[in-house]
Amino acid sequence: MTEQAFTVKSHERFFIANEWRSPSSADTFEVIEPASEQVIASVPAARQADVDAAVAAAREAFDHGPWPRMSAAERAACMKQLSAALQGDIPGMAGIITREMGCPMSFSTTGQTFAPIMVLDYYADLAASHPFEQDRQGMLGPVKVRQEAVGVVAAITPWNVPLFTTMLKLAPALAAGCTVVLKPAPETPLDAYALAEALATTAFPPGVVNIVPADREVGQYLVSHPAVDKVTFTGSTAAGRKIGAICGEQIKRCTLELGGKSAAIILDDSDLDTVIPGLLPHATMNTGQACVAQTRILASRERYQETVEALAAAVGGLKVGDPLDDTCDVGPLFASRQRERVESYIALGRDEGATVATGGGRPQGLDQGWYVEPTVFSGVDNNMRIAREEIFGPVLVVIPYKDEADAVAIANDSDYGLSGSVWCDDIERGIEIARHVRTGTYGVNGQGMDFHSPFGGFKQSGIGRELGPEGLNAFCEYKTITLPAGYTAQD
Repeated sequence: MTEQAFTVKSHERFFIANEWRSPSSADTFEVIEPASEQVIASVPAARQADVDAAVAAAREAFDHGPWPRMSAAERAACMKQLSAALQGDIPGMAGIITREMGCPMSFSTTGQTFAPIMVLDYYADLAASHPFEQDRQGMLGPVKVRQEAVGVVAAITPWNVPLFTTMLKLAPALAAGCTVVLKPAPETPLDAYALAEALATTAFPPGVVNIVPADREVGQYLVSHPAVDKVTFTGSTAAGRKIGAICGEQIKRCTLELGGKSAAIILDDSDLDTVIPGLLPHATMNTGQACVAQTRILASRERYQETVEALAAAVGGLKVGDPLDDTCDVGPLFASRQRERVESYIALGRDEGATVATGGGRPQGLDQGWYVEPTVFSGVDNNMRIAREEIFGPVLVVIPYKDEADAVAIANDSDYGLSGSVWCDDIERGIEIARHVRTGTYGVNGQGMDFHSPFGGFKQSGIGRELGPEGLNAFCEYKTITLPAGYTAQD
């Protein structure tokens, strides 16, 4: 890849109504590169007046503009234009995301760039074929059941997979005919600006997509804005709880994709030489900064020590270093505060009586950058905080189980229910276990996320679903039109 692919730049305006508009204040956010700890760019910080402008543009576009009145095929054509624009510089987009949040380029290219484009393409195709209006035979006569766009959407995205989580919201909202105000995380706004530049080359009407980076306080103002019809949020359970309360008070639609503490159950019939290499990318992806990361490893008591040793050897062999190096497995954490958080949990694990099987410190020779060694804890009980709380870093805990029923009970003994997996030779046994673990997604010999199928969580992992047709339905309201008995449609 060329040096140009990794170039980032500062921005001075917001993307509102297909224009670059000056901010209402001189406040800015600095973007700090996790690997160098240096400021690499800045963007304007939205204030309430800027949110008002963005929401007004989206409201006008929805109430009076062509977007929700276009055919689904016409909307799909615009989405395909955006896909083509994003595909025009995949290395550049991947480089931007790596530099703003620190993930290895190998993951940035696939999970952070290719994956969002795949989601966009999926919804463009779905929009063109989705039955937004269906005829049914009702109890007293014919009925038309319509799905209509919910309206103006506030999309609030996190820093860890910024473009991917953006597309989980933006693509189905656009397919449904909604207009959007996107609030990217203030630490990682640069990919959102690259998205805005791509949007500017397409035929999207003004006001359909508006982008305003903002802090938590201004984000709360956006959530509570009376002209917003739906909020879709990805982030922590604590923040989701506050957003859900606001939406509940206002009877406002919301989708919340929140935290996770997923358990990977390794059955005794499995081959560890196959399982560990297959499991590890799902446990340490994005330097462990993923809500679906399989960070609780459940091993039988009979094979517990063998599993700990195999996992510790594999984790200890991961290459930690410059995330722009294509051979790097683990990069820095995204911010100094995140490293402090992860290190506090490593200290807590020791205090709770768990044993560090590998890692536990800062890697030698990497004095610059917010790095932590990938860490494996053994001797972990599921009641320990390191087994119950989302650490959001490359820290794995290995928990013993007595039998398969005990493994399922441990997996379910969590406030979360987002993801999970079972690793086995007998696939039918794996499927049976999957049926009993209470999570929104689950994988047999893999991680359970599929772009054509619903994604979301049980319990404190969230409300609602993204991806699949269910993700499109989340941006629609249902309308029933009853017709007189004997009515037949006119040709």
